Amino acid sequence: MTDFIIIGGGVAGTSAGAYLSKLGTVLLLEAEPHLAYHASGRSAALFEESYGKPSTVALNAASRGYHVENKLLSPRGLMLVGSADDAEGFAQDHAMLGLDAMTAAEAKEMVPILNTDVIDRAGYHADAWDLDTDLLIRSYVKTIRANGGTVTTKAPVTAIEKLASGWKVTTNSDTHHAAILVNAAGPWVDEVAKMAGVAPLGFTPLRRSMGRIPAPAGHDVAAWPMIFGAHEAWYAKPDAGALIVSPAEEHPMAPHDAFADDMTLAEGMARYEEYVTEPVTRLLASWAGLRTFSPDRTLVLGRDSAQPDFIWCAGQGGYGMQSSPAAGKLLADLVNNETPAIDRTAVDALSPARFR
Repeated sequence: MTDFIIIGGGVAGTSAGAYLSKLGTVLLLEAEPHLAYHASGRSAALFEESYGKPSTVALNAASRGYHVENKLLSPRGLMLVGSADDAEGFAQDHAMLGLDAMTAAEAKEMVPILNTDVIDRAGYHADAWDLDTDLLIRSYVKTIRANGGTVTTKAPVTAIEKLASGWKVTTNSDTHHAAILVNAAGPWVDEVAKMAGVAPLGFTPLRRSMGRIPAPAGHDVAAWPMIFGAHEAWYAKPDAGALIVSPAEEHPMAPHDAFADDMTLAEGMARYEEYVTEPVTRLLASWAGLRTFSPDRTLVLGRDSAQPDFIWCAGQGGYGMQSSPAAGKLLADLVNNETPAIDRTAVDALSPARFR
């Protein structure tokens, strides 16, 4: 018998596995041929400590040390741009992110394609970082295996049964037993809960589309910051010599292998074009991911109230990569009945008990 079975091989499952493997044997099951196949593999990959609700910010702050120690961060910076038409949204975002004020002209010096006929306000700080998501996932898998754990891909779960001794989990090719079951199945977390006979919590997968465009007007975009429109109406981020642009939509969807919606992507590109001087002439690629949120849009980490040997590691939304080290550590602390490293208020805000 295994101590922990983890369902889901994205950043939620691999980070949970890395920390739980220090407490006992871990078996991680991923349905797809590769880890981080769905939302985790389609992340914008930014570490911005102040991004998210207070409990998420607490996880972000507690995760910084891991990212630094493992050399996962590289400089990026974050810029917010706005106009008189979106002054209220700009002010809210500027305050929430703790940005320094800059003039539109100063913003244009940093990003030459910005349209200062439209942009009349901007904010910036350097404390935002590209996050090497591939290396992050590999660091977690390395820890799982170093501690004697097993990571199995191409293993979709077909049945879950509660036994007196724990859990029986059946995949397409095998049957496994564990004392504790960890639900880290991303958009499928409520489906896994139903399969296990545990009441779902009401998670909603939300589609977000992205398109990669050539570097505008042939500019070298490598040193440009990530740029947000007010109220996250769009964002753009340098990526391998090109630019990723997203409409930042949140369309509720059933769990599936998501793909970009052409009309939504076109509308987002049009919003982006309002703020720049160079039009979008073609797409190099497009894709989408499902960002899954709980009803209060806060992560859910910990034991189920009615079934304590069923652990939720869910609702990462757009914060999973940057918050994952502290999220995994918190789960291990809770399972091991240790005092969590983060503030008790944040722990309570993340607990599944708030939905019962």
